[in-house]
Amino acid sequence: MIKARSFWVTGASNGLGLALVQQLLEHGYRVAASGRECEALDALGEQFAPHLLRLPGQLQVLDQVDAASQLLLNTWGSLDCLIINAGTGDYLADDIPDHELFEAIASSNLLASEHCLASALPLLAKGDAPQVMAILNRYSASQLFAPTQVASGFNSTAQWLREQRLVLDNLQIALTVVGPQSLKAPVTAAQAIPEAWTAQSAAEELLRRLPQREPELVLETLDLNSLWPLSH
Repeated sequence: MIKARSFWVTGASNGLGLALVQQLLEHGYRVAASGRECEALDALGEQFAPHLLRLPGQLQVLDQVDAASQLLLNTWGSLDCLIINAGTGDYLADDIPDHELFEAIASSNLLASEHCLASALPLLAKGDAPQVMAILNRYSASQLFAPTQVASGFNSTAQWLREQRLVLDNLQIALTVVGPQSLKAPVTAAQAIPEAWTAQSAAEELLRRLPQREPELVLETLDLNSLWPLSH
């Protein structure tokens, strides 16, 4: 089903990220998982060792990203697929006020995505049919600062990802951006109807579509918390 043999999944401590890790391991692939410490990842590590590699989870912190990529380099030497789960709250401080929560999700996921992709590029360049899938939700896809501004790399994670296509294309790395339909710049004329996705069903569908290397996929869900649980 999936050609890539080595995966790096971010935001892997719960919800969709954890489901992606579990399903990839069940298909026999090597998976590096970045996320907070959690019993579910511990259990997967016991079940699928040595196929699961645990990496530092705070990817908005440059030192932790560098440590993660160095561990990948030392362990595998290359990477076939990076899945950036940019809808998660793994990168949030525990004491963040509720009124700052959604802006923090957008800004922290943008920073983590920038660090993670830059760190993974040398590994992906050595991979087999390398590709990147970046998954966003309504929170992380929100435009920072004034919503009336034009979306650009400094205020929109989705736009920043799309701006990386030229660099990725030159390295023959495919990019798939998954997220809700944008009202300002829709990627398809078809109407996307929100569905009752679970973490398991969404992970299964995304992995099924991964080999098609599509540039854009629309994911609308009725319950964001089922895919990206928040601690707040």
